[in-house]
Amino acid sequence: MTATGAQEVVRGPARVGRRTKDLVAHLRPGDVAVIDHLDLDRVAAEGLVLARPAAVVNAAPSISGRYPNVGPLLIAAAGIPLLDDVGGEVMEAVVDGAEVCIEGEALAAPGWSATGTRQCIDSLERSIEASRASVGDELDRFATNTLEHLRDEHHLLFAPLTVPCTGVELAGRHVLVVVRGHDYRDDLAALRRGGYIDEVRPVLVAVDGGADALLELGRTPDIVIGDMDSVSDRALRCGAALVVHAYPGGEAPGAERLERLGLEHSRFEAPGTSEDAALLLAYESGAELIVAVGTHSSMTDFLDKGRAGMASTILVRMKVGARLVDAKGVGRLYHSRVRKGDLLALVAAALCVLIVVTAVSQPAQLFLENVWNVLRLG
Repeated sequence: MTATGAQEVVRGPARVGRRTKDLVAHLRPGDVAVIDHLDLDRVAAEGLVLARPAAVVNAAPSISGRYPNVGPLLIAAAGIPLLDDVGGEVMEAVVDGAEVCIEGEALAAPGWSATGTRQCIDSLERSIEASRASVGDELDRFATNTLEHLRDEHHLLFAPLTVPCTGVELAGRHVLVVVRGHDYRDDLAALRRGGYIDEVRPVLVAVDGGADALLELGRTPDIVIGDMDSVSDRALRCGAALVVHAYPGGEAPGAERLERLGLEHSRFEAPGTSEDAALLLAYESGAELIVAVGTHSSMTDFLDKGRAGMASTILVRMKVGARLVDAKGVGRLYHSRVRKGDLLALVAAALCVLIVVTAVSQPAQLFLENVWNVLRLG
């Protein structure tokens, strides 16, 4: 990387991927990430920042103006050059692993070149500010879609679902549903520090890559549910019960991968996203409380997700109701209790200190001898 003021020249091997969350797993520091991600969302941007590529090249506009998404701003704030809106041809023209060069707004690859928009914090902030004027239209579209979904899928709120046998008892227990979404690392760390995971021992249900998040924390999920498209083979083989999210009608895209790996699994047919399916699985299984980590909870989260089916998430939360709480709330309200084992350890430590002091202190020895003599003669 050669510095030329604010417009540095960047060279490195290209890593090309249409699905940003899949590409992140293969990125190495110094690579140039080539993505096709309209309205780069916060979770994808955080993954890119953690991978520390030399630069990010986006075939699509990272901010289209539909709503104020902050994902691209995270890239720029991390000091990672962002070349935007290069055009869809880049996904085919640039060979994975080929050396590419970014100079100003120009991208050069072997036998091919293109130009885009070199973003910086100032340009992104201007785009975000301008997009605030059009967010009302986007919210109108989202509300319309939600109402249509409610009309077509209203039975979701009332009809019970057939829950597969996983061998894991959820009834009457706390269930921690982990999605690898916004702030999931901080939420998991807070729950561990507060003692919630160790003391309450909730059932750990991971949605796809949430299984890897739990393993990073030193925890093994009890159940892994989802499309199985963003979870590692290691996590799939960790011993958890595997549940493939099947859509109404029986289609289950994730089953093929598990069959190829020779892993036993069951299917859970439920509308909506895999995140929704995890919440419904816990609810229909009789969970006492469902604690959500990294799930979609704000309007920006829904718009970031950018799919019409996100309306189902609102319906699922209506059905689950008061049983669902966000991990941030649990982290603030739950405080570790003093356990009997801790008290015994404290008493034992105090006795050890007393014995050591008595052994080395002449006055303490004389005091104890006097007490013993009084007790013996009295």
